[in-house]
Amino acid sequence: MIELKPKKVFDIFKQINAVPRPSKHEEKMIDFLKQFAAERGLPCKVDECGNVLISKSATPGMEKCATVVMQGHMDMVCEKNSDVDFDFYKDAIQTYIDGEWMKAKGTTLGADCGIGDALALAILDSDDLQHGPIECLFTRDEETGLTGAFEMKSGFMSGKYLINLDSEDEGEIFVGCAGGANTMAKFHFTKEPIPAGYFTMRLSISGLQGGHSGDDINKNRANANKLLARFLYQEMQKMDVRISEIQGGNLHNAIPREASVVFSVPADLKENVKADANIFLADVETEFSVTEKNVSINVSSAPQQTEAIDAKTACGLVYALQAVHNGILAMSQDIEGLVETSSNLASIKMKGDEIWVESSQRSSIGSARENMSNTIQAVFRLAGADVTTGDGYPGWKPNPSSELLKISVESYKRLFGKEPKVKAIHAGLECGLFSEKYPGLDMVSFGPTLRGVHSPDEKLLIPTVEMVWNHLTDILKHIPQE
Repeated sequence: MIELKPKKVFDIFKQINAVPRPSKHEEKMIDFLKQFAAERGLPCKVDECGNVLISKSATPGMEKCATVVMQGHMDMVCEKNSDVDFDFYKDAIQTYIDGEWMKAKGTTLGADCGIGDALALAILDSDDLQHGPIECLFTRDEETGLTGAFEMKSGFMSGKYLINLDSEDEGEIFVGCAGGANTMAKFHFTKEPIPAGYFTMRLSISGLQGGHSGDDINKNRANANKLLARFLYQEMQKMDVRISEIQGGNLHNAIPREASVVFSVPADLKENVKADANIFLADVETEFSVTEKNVSINVSSAPQQTEAIDAKTACGLVYALQAVHNGILAMSQDIEGLVETSSNLASIKMKGDEIWVESSQRSSIGSARENMSNTIQAVFRLAGADVTTGDGYPGWKPNPSSELLKISVESYKRLFGKEPKVKAIHAGLECGLFSEKYPGLDMVSFGPTLRGVHSPDEKLLIPTVEMVWNHLTDILKHIPQE
């Protein structure tokens, strides 16, 4: 079996994964960090929001170096396969090794951003490294609202440089990110009786890859909500369809992997629906033959329903879901291969007499993101929904004269004999908010290689953790004096 190196980093990562830390419920992680600092005699402070900052003095001879902040978020995306019995509020993540990869048993791994946190904590725990003054910042609720970064007040940290450890491709140094916002559409419905002679069925879509709605939006992965809407739309053109229940997806920043609907059709047409579902599955398998090899579209009988969502609302919902944009809208004109603007149809949830449809829009250009959100709003408003878009979060504009970037690139070349890739990312990083509150802060972002983040397929490429550790510690060794 592959050796887990550095051992200290993986030992701490195991401790972190024993701590439940769903977004907005990081209290146990805050306690863990406070205890970690106390046991080592390190100064620790917690702000009103719950962000944690642990400080460490410089090693001898490096007291005059500029302070470096190492930063990660303490929450994790909590996604599991539907057949897995797991409570993210109580249970420890169960990991295993598959070749060179670390994975979790049916759940997200928590390496986003747990492995970044472990790297920072391992440096705090080490007494054999050279470094100037260090601050390690752990923010709350990055995944569902960037809450910690939004609410952190200026002056909480004091570093000149910041290294964000929330990136997912070793060998790539990120110097910019997209801004984003979430749009919520609410459909209000009444119940109406289903005509006599109708047969109730359930259609379930599962087995999709899913993934991060920013980093994976360009990988041609199917969106379960869009597939569900597509099937319902085509059936509505052929027969009367009465929808009783509909749901899909979960988190705004995850490409939905599963969706389902309970609906009724005239009993004499139920076999037509089954035949159409088989044809539809074949079409999807052809269209996504490379990216979705395990897609499942299953039609089965369901408990007979007597009521359904009123036909006008159901029609407006399905038509809007069919029409609304999902995926890439535009590619960057400045950076080859970078997605500029996109939208993700993230979740469909029934709550009382309402259906909530959430989507997320991202762009490296503020006006383009606003236009994308307006486009999404327009579709749902035409369908009769009440629509709002949140304030969102800013992007992080690249700084070509960054001193920290120069140090990071030189360090990487010295260690590995090759040039790192300097890039921007089509995902939200807290660096955008930090740049607003600390205008002079010099930042880069990097991390070990992760795949399948925000899904139970999340995995960590083990050898890249040691590479990032060596890179990070070497950067700290070469931070200049103020």
